[in-house]
Amino acid sequence: MKFNLKASKPKLLLSLPLFLALAVSLSVSHVEARRLRPSPSPSPTISSTPSPSATPSISSGNPFSLAPFYIDPYSNAKQQADSWRVSRPSDALQMDKIAANPQADWLGDWSGDIYTAVRNRTQTIASTGALPVLVAYNIPLRDCGSYSSGGATSPDSYRTWIRNFTNGMVGSQAVVVLEPDALASMDCLSSTDQQTRLSLLAEAVTILNSHPGTYVYLDAGHAGWQSANNMATRLTSAGVSNARGFSLNTSGTDFTSRELTYGDSISGLIDNKHFIVDTSRNGVGPTADYQWCNPLGRALGERPTSVTADSRADAYFWIKRPGESDGACNGGPAAGSWWADYALGLAQRALY
Repeated sequence: MKFNLKASKPKLLLSLPLFLALAVSLSVSHVEARRLRPSPSPSPTISSTPSPSATPSISSGNPFSLAPFYIDPYSNAKQQADSWRVSRPSDALQMDKIAANPQADWLGDWSGDIYTAVRNRTQTIASTGALPVLVAYNIPLRDCGSYSSGGATSPDSYRTWIRNFTNGMVGSQAVVVLEPDALASMDCLSSTDQQTRLSLLAEAVTILNSHPGTYVYLDAGHAGWQSANNMATRLTSAGVSNARGFSLNTSGTDFTSRELTYGDSISGLIDNKHFIVDTSRNGVGPTADYQWCNPLGRALGERPTSVTADSRADAYFWIKRPGESDGACNGGPAAGSWWADYALGLAQRALY
């Protein structure tokens, strides 16, 4: 998610209660921009894709209030805190602020067999009684060639990928944040590619909804990127009518209050759809010059919760995994790599 002063990038114009679900889980590694490495498994039998023209079944109710959140006992933050427990006890306590909170799992072209990756992760989380929160991040021409570039190599390969992603959620309820930045950043695409993207997202919503208990939130950027009217138009074209709603501020640093206002403005234009806000590192808002790539001096924001200040906001959640680099900028390592010093700074500056 990007804050930038250039017109081609997003620009900020102004400025459950938490349950611990400790269980043995698979070790997750993050090698590029948000990745989950699956364990080997027999090749699955894939069912046919539902017709995009079919009417999908939309799961109702706020999913974030239906099940406890999942705390990964093998997260990078937990391992870092444990490694500092004796040598750097005060820093370990700060890192515990991240380790003790739920975070979304990102899956994309780095995940290997996507059916296996999704199945393993959802089964691990669901076995504890908690709610899987997944991010599907594999749209073709992803990130306009920037730090998180990549994605599926063609529209057809994306359709296959999202179908196998969906089939991997067998037997589990789940939240899916669909393609961060895909709508907000599409100005970088040709008009033909923009239409292809909108069609792919609409198909993805339909395919994901073919799995009962899936709650889809189409990513809608943040308040400093597109106007509410423009984003509402894009969401409509991308099939938001068949989704639970949309997500805001993914990987961003904008203030929660401003995102709630923006979310309400969009929601009022699209049949009062609900939304979620990423609060993973917006505790002190954006930098003065609106940096988006590893912005310095930022802080953890509100802890994940379904108790929000807005009836249409289903949750504040840490969609971005705090401490994972945005890319080789501001002294950071490659996108998705764990950066302990940055994570520590986020925790130290948190207002709790």
